[in-house]
Amino acid sequence: MSGWKLLNTSTASGVSSVEFASLTGYKIFRFVFVQVHGSDSGVQIQAEFYAGTDYLDKAKTSTFFRASHKEDGSANGLDYQTSFDLAQSANPQKISRDIGNDADHNISGELFVFNPQSTTYVKHFYGRSVAAHSTDIFIYDSFFAGYVNATVTVDKVKFSMSAGNVDDGVFKQYGLGAT
Repeated sequence: MSGWKLLNTSTASGVSSVEFASLTGYKIFRFVFVQVHGSDSGVQIQAEFYAGTDYLDKAKTSTFFRASHKEDGSANGLDYQTSFDLAQSANPQKISRDIGNDADHNISGELFVFNPQSTTYVKHFYGRSVAAHSTDIFIYDSFFAGYVNATVTVDKVKFSMSAGNVDDGVFKQYGLGAT
């Protein structure tokens, strides 16, 4: 997409989370994460939304589905993941399936957040990620979308693993549609 402006880049190395606290000046924000690798096996990368310095524990509603293919070609599928969607929940949004901590297990993908500074509308988001599963030797192409049910401004997005640290990976923030 043309017109995207690179705003920030963060290279993670053994950190508990990666945060982007500048969500002003644009209508749409795109966060790209490349070859993120966690310290623990069987964990997911997740996104959290903040208003100022406070975790935005407002209800979120989302959906999550995935396409999968086993490395040896013996299985594949497309399925809805009820355990990864949110139904008016304050929990963080999972944006990947379980990944391992082997050298070939990492996650790459993107998250879009729309109009986070609006005080009139809820905050919509969607994204996609690709990851190697921690135990089943599957590759997963995951899709998720939803909204934060709040009309306060969202000032920060934080990425973390569901357990352990982000051992390495590159995170980028882009803006589109200057306000």
